[in-house]
Amino acid sequence: MDGFVGRRIELGVLEQLLAAVREGGRVGRPGRAVSVRGRRRVGKSRLVEEFLERADVPHVYFTAVGSSMANDLSGFVHEVAVSSLPEAAQVAGFAEPQTWDAAFGVLAAALPADRPSVVVIDELPYLVREDETVEGALQKAFDRTLSKLPVLLILIGSDVAMMERLNTYGRPFYQRGTELVVPPLSPADVAAMLDLPAADAFDAFLVTGGLPLILEEWPRGAGLWDYLDHALRSPTSALLVSGERVLSAEFPAAAQPQKVLQAIGCGERTFGSIGRAAGGLHATSLQRSLEELTSRRVVAAERPLSTKPSKETRYRVDDSYLRFWLSFVGSAIPTIERGRGDLVVESVRRGWTSWRGRAIEPVIREALWRIADDRLPANTNVIGGYWTRTNNPEIDLVGADRAPVADNLTMVGSTKWLEKKPFDARDLASLITHRAQLPGADEDTPLIAVSRSGCAVDGLQVFTPDDLLSAWG
Repeated sequence: MDGFVGRRIELGVLEQLLAAVREGGRVGRPGRAVSVRGRRRVGKSRLVEEFLERADVPHVYFTAVGSSMANDLSGFVHEVAVSSLPEAAQVAGFAEPQTWDAAFGVLAAALPADRPSVVVIDELPYLVREDETVEGALQKAFDRTLSKLPVLLILIGSDVAMMERLNTYGRPFYQRGTELVVPPLSPADVAAMLDLPAADAFDAFLVTGGLPLILEEWPRGAGLWDYLDHALRSPTSALLVSGERVLSAEFPAAAQPQKVLQAIGCGERTFGSIGRAAGGLHATSLQRSLEELTSRRVVAAERPLSTKPSKETRYRVDDSYLRFWLSFVGSAIPTIERGRGDLVVESVRRGWTSWRGRAIEPVIREALWRIADDRLPANTNVIGGYWTRTNNPEIDLVGADRAPVADNLTMVGSTKWLEKKPFDARDLASLITHRAQLPGADEDTPLIAVSRSGCAVDGLQVFTPDDLLSAWG
């Protein structure tokens, strides 16, 4: 798959920052910094590479490898020496730096003072783990030198939690840079990239999670089963190997959080059922693992949305691709490696309808939240779901003015995401019954339906896949 799809907002942010560098900004301090974070393999580095290609300014791009501080220091100076910075050649004569203070001094000597340039440090969290003083060295270099030069400093990291902490109060680089979050490609980007109709694009999004590397191996115009039949027969497919690499990078020596994540990925949602599926973990150990998973944004913890407080927390894998990989792919890799990917495809077929019905819910909620101001009742500021311990009722969609305890509910809805089965009178009757059981709702609370195959009844607002896709237009 050729070309660069999406990322208009993210490219716009980087272009605006470079424009501020060109204009000079505050008197004597044209330099700017931005921290770019996002999940692994989401396309952060590719985004910055595209920006550099379009900007066409002198730059240096360094990627930390995390093997040792000495190797990364040497690699940094080497990248400066071979970069397009105008004074890069003179760096070759400098002594090998032993500290990051010295390395940033070498960088400053190579930067131009009369035209804009860009400095990229990729995988910054690796450097922080190797040497805790690197944050202070970076802050000192930026305050004393880099901010006085026409340079845009781009710091990239896949450890989302660590990148968030870098710009918190008390840390050396606090308030010195803009923060840019790079999400996966949206369902609309997937539709454009693969030339798929809306409903099929959502299927592709659920499987790939919007990760560019996986989408690039999806043939343009190909349906879900054509792609899976190819990808699940190849041990080197990005669909297979990306999950292993994400887990090994996120939890290199933490087996317990991986067990908990696997339990959630296989469909367990409550604290007790997750603990049992993870091998009977003690409550304290399980809570610690769940806190680590949620802090890393790997798992989302959700509570019912209504006007009544509830402690019925449920957990789900937050990343769509990882959710698919944990459910169908991870445990099946040995089967694929012995040449029986066809068995894995059949396993996905058997579980697809049930899995997709649950997996599409957070995507639908985000789409509705994005179009709420235009298409939903006034004051719909949050969209969630509602359930009880017994799942009676379990409501797919609840709109409200705030969460987790609302003052006012603005709508109640149901999702029916099946081929050739529209939302019908039976579904409407069930929704009306559930509305009556929802704390804060009454007979005047508006009803909505989200249906993959249309609606066969009147009396409620209906959203189709095309309507949802427009949320990312």
